[in-house]
Amino acid sequence: MANTIHLDIVSAEGQIFSGDANRVFVPASEGEIGIAPQHAPLLTTLKAGEVRVQIDNQDEQSFYVGGGALEIQPHLVTVLADTAARAHDLDEAAALAAKQRAQEAMADRSNLINLAEAQAELARAMAQLRAIERLRKKR
Repeated sequence: MANTIHLDIVSAEGQIFSGDANRVFVPASEGEIGIAPQHAPLLTTLKAGEVRVQIDNQDEQSFYVGGGALEIQPHLVTVLADTAARAHDLDEAAALAAKQRAQEAMADRSNLINLAEAQAELARAMAQLRAIERLRKKR
């Protein structure tokens, strides 16, 4: 179809989504990117966040990615995620626990390497919680 673009979302665990979409929204490192059919070619990195896929005008699916890379071609979008999950499979309790651990690690400023890891873990946990909250609002 001329009004769709093929999307593949893959991570080290395997392929999480493969199909056609009308629009795709991804958390690029410089901000959210909206992708439509015939988009200009682009290669960029992703930050932790939500990938939204509009299948048709009524249906939208959400996925969480923990960072990675994005390749856009006019008829194909490939998300190579560090980690990926369907938004409805995210565990809110685990995300809240990860947020708490990261905040505690950031409070201990004795080790700068751990501080950077804690900041990255906090960003991933907050992105998961935002995806969970957005999914909750849709219901």
